Amino acid sequence: MIEVKHLYKEFDGLKVLKDISTTFEDGKTNLIIGQSGSGKTVLMKNLVGLFEPTSGQILYDGRDFVQMSKQEKVRMRREMGMIFQSAALFDSLTVLENVMFPLDMFSSMTLRERKKRAMDCLDRVNLVGAEEKFPGEISGGMQKRVAIARAIALNPKYLFCDEPNSGLDPKTSLVIDDLLHSITQEFQMTTIINTHDMNSVMGIGENIIFIYEGHKEWQGVSSEIMNSTNKRLTDFIFASDLLKEMRAAVTNPQPLNK
Repeated sequence: MIEVKHLYKEFDGLKVLKDISTTFEDGKTNLIIGQSGSGKTVLMKNLVGLFEPTSGQILYDGRDFVQMSKQEKVRMRREMGMIFQSAALFDSLTVLENVMFPLDMFSSMTLRERKKRAMDCLDRVNLVGAEEKFPGEISGGMQKRVAIARAIALNPKYLFCDEPNSGLDPKTSLVIDDLLHSITQEFQMTTIINTHDMNSVMGIGENIIFIYEGHKEWQGVSSEIMNSTNKRLTDFIFASDLLKEMRAAVTNPQPLNK
């Protein structure tokens, strides 16, 4: 579990995060949503230590990440997995070598053990048979699955995903969502997903934090969105006329004409 308490972040006097307090739960897909410029990416970068908060606490199972020394933060990051928006695979390495990379860097396993662990992770994301291919030889969806395999190679307690469905077609996006959700439950990780994908919000949004102009505007689960009275949330979620009509049909069903 990750707890955020009264988190502020400023850049040259500009307040980007404003008194955010929230909890990201174990074994659930925790989604951060909000329009561009709302502060959700800055929030995630504070969570993983790429930015230093102006003030506030970030507690990893009770451990204050903000107050840790550099050495403690390095050790802490070994408990984190990260999936980048672009997958960020190494073009010159095979699929297997990409998944082995964090094991090569941070584990004391033998080469045989590292290969077995990497193959186990590839098996988990249904990519056995692609291990000798290079990233340029596989599809975008497969690249994202390689990125997921690499992110779980060190068996992290915390998994961070930055727009994991970016650039994918709707069908492949659903595959990635289902994979992230099942892995989260299987390993009881604290998974945090930064997303614009409304299919993800409605499909796997077990704990959703909506950020608006740097503060937490709303928090809940996907099933509560349809009946939410928060205008800023509904304006964001149901931005198009079609989605507005769909919401109206669900919340105010009309009787059938006889």
